[in-house]
Amino acid sequence: MIFGRIKPLDAILATAEKKALHRSLGAFQLTMLGVGAVIGTGIFVLTAEAAQKAGPGMMVSFIIAGLVCAVAALCYAEMASMVPVSGSAYTYSYAVMGELIAWMVGWALILEYAVAAGAVSVGWSGYMIGYVEAAFHMDVPDALTLGPFDGGTINLPAMVIAVLVTLLLVRGTKESATVNAVLVAIKVVALTAFVVLALPAMRMEEFEPFAPLGFGGISAAAASIFFAYVGFDAVSTAAEETRNPQRNMPIGLMGSLAICTVFYLLVAAGVIGSVGAQPVMVGGEGLEPGSRALAAQCSAISDQAVVCSKEALAWTLRQIGWPQIGNLVGLAAILALPSVILMMMFGQTRIFFVMSRDGLLPELFSRVHPRFHTPHIITLLTGVAVALFAGFFPVGQLANISNSGTLFAFGAVSIAVMVLRRTDSARPRPFRTPLVTLIAPLSILGCIYLFWSLDEKSKWLFAIWAVIGLFVYFGYSRRRSHVGLGKIDVHEDDPDAPPQPVPPIPGT
Repeated sequence: MIFGRIKPLDAILATAEKKALHRSLGAFQLTMLGVGAVIGTGIFVLTAEAAQKAGPGMMVSFIIAGLVCAVAALCYAEMASMVPVSGSAYTYSYAVMGELIAWMVGWALILEYAVAAGAVSVGWSGYMIGYVEAAFHMDVPDALTLGPFDGGTINLPAMVIAVLVTLLLVRGTKESATVNAVLVAIKVVALTAFVVLALPAMRMEEFEPFAPLGFGGISAAAASIFFAYVGFDAVSTAAEETRNPQRNMPIGLMGSLAICTVFYLLVAAGVIGSVGAQPVMVGGEGLEPGSRALAAQCSAISDQAVVCSKEALAWTLRQIGWPQIGNLVGLAAILALPSVILMMMFGQTRIFFVMSRDGLLPELFSRVHPRFHTPHIITLLTGVAVALFAGFFPVGQLANISNSGTLFAFGAVSIAVMVLRRTDSARPRPFRTPLVTLIAPLSILGCIYLFWSLDEKSKWLFAIWAVIGLFVYFGYSRRRSHVGLGKIDVHEDDPDAPPQPVPPIPGT
């Protein structure tokens, strides 16, 4: 029976101990990892996407998305503290609900991490081009800086940054950690400067009408804005490298989420109150973000609306009389967004690594570079995919597709917490999700609500991706699964031992 293929928690933990990654991370470092992974395209770029869908009502959208993430984070915290190994939602699902569900979760995580890295690359490109045009008074052709859906041909800057981050990860995560420590600081300083300058320029009349497209628009914006919170679960992929994970994982997860939520609400209020955030509409209907129709309307008004901007925060500061500071915020985004690309790709390669370690993907994926000690093959393959996503798709569409995979994985973890409370109630739980019979169902319902609020294209693409995943599983993975072959505790003497990476966070 397929659902009977469960990898026991004791075997997972034993395997991790025998082929363990170096434990060197504390609570502060995990929190900074979360802040580095979360704050990025979601707030620097998707603010404009959310405004086009909900207008000032995007404030409510941020709260809705944050609440869903909060309850999901509580479920993640219990699982991460119980199962302090790499693999995130994939590993948790394998231990509780069986191999098929675990495979589908891992397959969905490909959408979360790889597609998200592509979205961040597109966001970086928008700020880079905006900075170049504003600072040097030159016009860069849209054909080379926008994908075909946005009215261009190919987004070359987005592809370039994806390739550069890939090469950095292949070179080694220790070097990545040093770079990321500086970038996270730049990011936080830039957002703080924006809040300090934009909030005094707020005018309450800019908040009217508050929800021009109704609650449906707020829900659609929440489904997109959810991307702004994605990344906190990347903390759990570093569980195998954490000191005292039973204490530090919950602190890292919830701490990073709380810090980012405060920033998001303040920044959103600054944008709405200072320059307005009403959607561009035709015939009373809001136009789809990232569409040719919206691009045409924005061109007609000379892009004089925040919803038209590819660099919303920098554009806002220029409009309220701080052009040079706006350019500096744009420069900060240019410097900082690669840290999010790096973290997303880091998480993706580690998920692939663990799936390969279980036999569900080719052994080739878990090979380690003899000099750099990184999983170079899968890192390069991931980099190629991310570059292609970034070159041809708009940021909003990539974010929505990424969200579909993320919501599936979050829902699976929430189910796993409840199931494990019944099937293995005696196992020590250093962190217990409070009111689990309420929190876990709320997380599941929240994930379903946000998934349902995504655009139809994203839901259909997720369904197609899931079907492809089933074909791969039954055509390849099921026959080669170590659990299916009876090899529960694996890789003790594998010459291709896993890397000993230090995740890219400050302080390491």
